[in-house]
Amino acid sequence: MKSVLVTGSSRGIGKAIAYNFAKEGYCVILNSGSNISQLQKTYEEFKAEGFNVYLYLANLAEYAQCVDMFKFIFEQTKSYPCVLVNNAGISYSGLFQDTTPDIWNNIINTNLNSAYHCAYLAVPNMIRQQHGNIINISSIWGQVGASCEVAYSTSKSALNGFTKSLAKELGPSNIRVNAIACGWIDTDMTIGYSDEDRFEFVQDIALGRIGKTKDVADLCTFLASDKSSYISGQIINLDGGMF
Repeated sequence: MKSVLVTGSSRGIGKAIAYNFAKEGYCVILNSGSNISQLQKTYEEFKAEGFNVYLYLANLAEYAQCVDMFKFIFEQTKSYPCVLVNNAGISYSGLFQDTTPDIWNNIINTNLNSAYHCAYLAVPNMIRQQHGNIINISSIWGQVGASCEVAYSTSKSALNGFTKSLAKELGPSNIRVNAIACGWIDTDMTIGYSDEDRFEFVQDIALGRIGKTKDVADLCTFLASDKSSYISGQIINLDGGMF
């Protein structure tokens, strides 16, 4: 059975992605870095629908915890994921001069280094199999930058470079690597914005609406499918026509 690891999948975009893959018949490994109660709730929801699913709590910014997670995956499934979705991430909004080294390092470690750690552990088996798919969940701010989100924008810009470089290196092994640069997607991470902020943001979106988690999930499963077999090394904007 094909398996997929979706990092940061206890809720929001990650949960929607994991759900799509589960419906496609994948064995899904759910992950969260800290919220065990939400992770357990999502796991139970998936099990109730008859999905083949496992959960693992791990802070993927810590390489040792990633190693333990991959050991767990192999013990449970007797294989390693053929699809890796690097979705784990955090945001921070604030002036650059208020972005302390601790905040900066936390964002870089969570948004960028976690993707490196998981890819580093997943790629050897993909090369052996001469097949694999890595999808990195990025942001439009990694493309154009955002005021008061310098650390976040930097982490996503670096993730885009990681995507393009890794795609070139792994292409000869039939491993595809792409990124989805999300615009405003309606999740818990954006719930704190006022109606006025939302209205102003939507004015710049050609389709006139905020994105849904299913929009990301549908593109993700497409990129993992044979229907996109000639797509690799791409940063695909999913922003409703904003840029």
